[in-house]
Amino acid sequence: MPIVVIQEKCIGCEECKNSCPYDAIVMQDGKAFINEYCQLCNACLSACPEGAIVKTEVKESGAQIADTKEELEKYQGVWVFAEQRKGKPAPVSYELLGAGKGLAKELETELSAVLLGADEAVAEELIKWGADRVYLCSDAALEKFNDEAYAEMLSRLIKEHKPAIVLAGATPVGRSFIPRVAARLRTGLTADCTSLEIDKDTKNLLQIRPAFGGNIMATILCPNHRPQMATVRPRVMKKGEYDPARTGNIIHIKADNLTLRTKVVETVEEVSAIMVNLHEADVIVAGGRGVGNAEGFRLLEELAVVMGGAVGASRAAVDEDWIPYSHQVGQTGKTVCPKIYIACGISGAVQHLVGMQSSDIIIAINKNPEAPIFDVATYGIVGDLFEILPMLTKKIKEAKGL
Repeated sequence: MPIVVIQEKCIGCEECKNSCPYDAIVMQDGKAFINEYCQLCNACLSACPEGAIVKTEVKESGAQIADTKEELEKYQGVWVFAEQRKGKPAPVSYELLGAGKGLAKELETELSAVLLGADEAVAEELIKWGADRVYLCSDAALEKFNDEAYAEMLSRLIKEHKPAIVLAGATPVGRSFIPRVAARLRTGLTADCTSLEIDKDTKNLLQIRPAFGGNIMATILCPNHRPQMATVRPRVMKKGEYDPARTGNIIHIKADNLTLRTKVVETVEEVSAIMVNLHEADVIVAGGRGVGNAEGFRLLEELAVVMGGAVGASRAAVDEDWIPYSHQVGQTGKTVCPKIYIACGISGAVQHLVGMQSSDIIIAINKNPEAPIFDVATYGIVGDLFEILPMLTKKIKEAKGL
């Protein structure tokens, strides 16, 4: 329900501007105008002596705006876009089902998954991971990701079934087409969320993500538009519980009359000299500025090999060109959730913590006992990593009989 200024009544007294706590009112040519910073606090309504500021019921043409209680109640259920790669669900799909199940339970509603370009066997797996219902389209045109096709199919389903919440992974696929869906529906979208909660009073989705370079955690709401949409960083949510006996409904849909201007001819996978998959690693040995140089990362690599893990890095180490960007963990790198995360010479800036603090066990090695990394560490070692890592590697080799 936006607030507008009736220009014919405005006398330019600036009383409304002075009353606004959000600097959302500006003066142009002697008239007041309300900008995008308006938070609907209503302070300006009573401040205007001429009654020139009013709430309006006018809706944008084609917009999916729900600004009354009756319209909001038409949107029910939590949906998860189940991303698939070569016919298999991406790991983030299971994480979203785990998060979505908690939200659906709190809202006392159902959890559904949308699966495009895969077969019924994959849909059955999603049900066993927590979905109550799966909307499945196995059309060959959707086997390979095409943002136009995916955006049109998901938009159609949302318009028809009206879910209250739609979640997707903040992967290259999700980041490519989910904004298109939000734009078509004229609703809000919060990207790269690290936490999702339900407001106990309003039942709105609280979409939490780092902001201002990771210095604060912002909580974003979409109170007057539906669906509430968010993309979630991979590896920040825990997977749901797998129940092989669980049953649910699979609804088959057809990809009829898709309006496509492009088609996928070939998918070329990136081949790197240094193969690293931090998202799938159970053990990550990460280094920061305290490693000193590129040679220092050899100690980390030796330990990672012995433990069957991967090597990660903070942004400081990547910026120094000690290790490629593909190893970077943090807000501007990868978000990981291994069983064991060993942070070597990493101070623990909030931008790095965002990417690894959900790890099951965090082991910090740092010479500075006041380093912030110790605040999130499960175990902390105050000492020189160049002395500790060789001893740790040796002990693990002895334990494994290597």
